Amino acid sequence: MSFNTFGHLFRFTSFGESHGAAIGCVVDGCPPRIPLDAADIQRELDRRRPGQSRFTTQRQEPDAVKILSGVFTDEATGKQVTTGTPIALLIENVDQRSKDYSDIKDKYRPGHAGYTYDVKYGLHDYRGGGRASARETAMRVAAGAIARKVVPGIVVRGALVQMGPHRIDRARWDWKEVGNNPFFCPDPVQAKFFERYLDEVRKAGSSVGAVIEIVADGVPAGLGAPVYAKLDAEIAAAMMGINAVKGVEIGDGFAAAELRGEDNADEMRKDANLGNERKPRFLSNHAGGILGGISSGQPIVTRFAVKPTSSILTPRKTVDRCGNETEIMTKGRHDPCVGIRAVPVGEAMVACVLADHYLMHRGQVGEGTPWPFEKR
Repeated sequence: MSFNTFGHLFRFTSFGESHGAAIGCVVDGCPPRIPLDAADIQRELDRRRPGQSRFTTQRQEPDAVKILSGVFTDEATGKQVTTGTPIALLIENVDQRSKDYSDIKDKYRPGHAGYTYDVKYGLHDYRGGGRASARETAMRVAAGAIARKVVPGIVVRGALVQMGPHRIDRARWDWKEVGNNPFFCPDPVQAKFFERYLDEVRKAGSSVGAVIEIVADGVPAGLGAPVYAKLDAEIAAAMMGINAVKGVEIGDGFAAAELRGEDNADEMRKDANLGNERKPRFLSNHAGGILGGISSGQPIVTRFAVKPTSSILTPRKTVDRCGNETEIMTKGRHDPCVGIRAVPVGEAMVACVLADHYLMHRGQVGEGTPWPFEKR
């Protein structure tokens, strides 16, 4: 199986399966002398970890990460720092229940990758989906925790803004509320509604989709490239690479098609408060912080849609590996809304893209470039 590596200069390669002995990744291209210990990574992993509420899979995985290489104690500070060499990370799987899948090992789950894996490779790991499992995303979160340390001053935050057909009220958006409920929801009123709504979905043996919004603040202007390395294109690819994601938009996204040119344009005025009168102050952010594939210095905003979990108790029509028509229902422990735990995954992937482009920008133009009309 090829294509298990993501990124250009800052890159990571993940390995492992849902029901294997362990999952892990190797992060390459991280600059040296960045403070890093396991607690920095564990903090992010704990946000994605399963079994923390009745609204996620009850698989009990501590997701305790081990750093196997790429760090060393700096004698001057006494802190552990990166060395510039590959950083190997490992998480052991401790709560697999492969027997839960024995009844369906020869049946294809509708909406699941089992059939396409069989067509391509001639076999598929039916135990939780193998590489197709959301279990793999733990390593993306681990890599993202390192990526957050690469770009100075960036803050990447995510929130669940829609579950099924139900959207939040943006007038009630409060980032502090994201950590106060099990849904990463910034709307405290809608978070209470989601509890009742998802309980009904779960008790019915079904699942539901969600929309996640990621906002990156403090991104310097100039990251990206105009043609084949557009920053928004690479963010979109990163989001689409997350399990169960079926749609991505940047800024206003599809809603921009409903606007007239004068409404969609992000007008600019000078703003001396920024420390440079030639740096503009934008009056809106319909573009989501990216113009012509290059960051504008505004917050980068992206949203992605996560489909309903394909493993459900409701019987569905399918075929088996021999082509026989049959029905299937999936027992075991599954997320009634896998989009909930996709929030820290989306944050991590945005952080990885930004770290990658930050290093590419430095490699091409150095620490910084003059602003327009300034002397070079």
